[in-house]
Amino acid sequence: MNQEQPWEGKWEKRWHPLRQEWVVYAAHRNSRPWNVEIVGKTVQLQEYDPGCYLCPGNPRISGQRNPEYRDVFIFENDHPVVGMNAPDLSQEEAHSGLYKKASAKGIAKVVCYDPRHNVTLTDLEVGDIARVFMALREEMFFFAAHPAVRSVLIFENKGDIVGVSNPHPHCQIYATDFVFNVNRKELKAMQEHERATGRNIFQDIIEAEKKDEVRIIAENDHAIAFIPFFARFAYETYIFPKKMHATLISMSDAELQGLAEIYQLVTRAFDANFKVSFPYIMAIDQAPVDGGDYAGYHMHLNFCPPLRQPGLQKYLAGPETGADTFMADTMPEEKAAELRRFTGRA
Repeated sequence: MNQEQPWEGKWEKRWHPLRQEWVVYAAHRNSRPWNVEIVGKTVQLQEYDPGCYLCPGNPRISGQRNPEYRDVFIFENDHPVVGMNAPDLSQEEAHSGLYKKASAKGIAKVVCYDPRHNVTLTDLEVGDIARVFMALREEMFFFAAHPAVRSVLIFENKGDIVGVSNPHPHCQIYATDFVFNVNRKELKAMQEHERATGRNIFQDIIEAEKKDEVRIIAENDHAIAFIPFFARFAYETYIFPKKMHATLISMSDAELQGLAEIYQLVTRAFDANFKVSFPYIMAIDQAPVDGGDYAGYHMHLNFCPPLRQPGLQKYLAGPETGADTFMADTMPEEKAAELRRFTGRA
């Protein structure tokens, strides 16, 4: 008879210190029956797709043709969500009362990791993953010096389930003239925590995870990965560089190599656990680049995988969408235990 684990049947709420909100956990509901379509199947792809607008040598919708690239390839998005050529609004159009609007200025870029259509970032050698991070660091130098850019979001949508329009291995960069909500919330939490305790909230989270240990998935000299105590998604995972950096800009090549090693361990554990190319939304959360002092901010990678079980999606339903409050059917310790089997920490 299997011994019951301490997290089984848990029914509680946990405080999310970075978002300053409750997350509800009801693990006793995880075994309830489901009558939905199974998702997350792996599709076999070719190394080169003549119809892919991201493959080397192929034309894009803009009419431009990709070079025959052999490494990381970065270009401005042909369908940008923000742009420096966004039309200006007159003072009358912008309004100044309750309802306001403004021109959506910014820069949107696409970052192709590799020329091959049928690989993912985790399939690459660690050195090649590190080169992707180094290329992103170079982009951050450009954005930090740009007078119109205040905040930079680097993110990857992986898998059909999260709405990816092209499976070619790539991520995107949105550099905007406003600060993203997640950064505003985390900076507010950081400042309030420092005023109340005199300590840094990011370092306190890392130390708490190291003390509990059970949610740590992977660790080396330069980075640490864990499913946090307050995870909202079943397999939500944070990767922090061990040295504090506000953005990628100040990270050394050695640190990016270490980050790449942990990234590969985590994402390969995702794949091994479900035996599929595991879908996720990954964001690199960084401090704003608006000239402010953000020395206390600790940049990190945040993975939000949409699957709660093999083939079963976590839907943002009534509580999440209607009440902006996450309710989870699994415990972070349970999901971390699954992944730890594949990283040598079990």
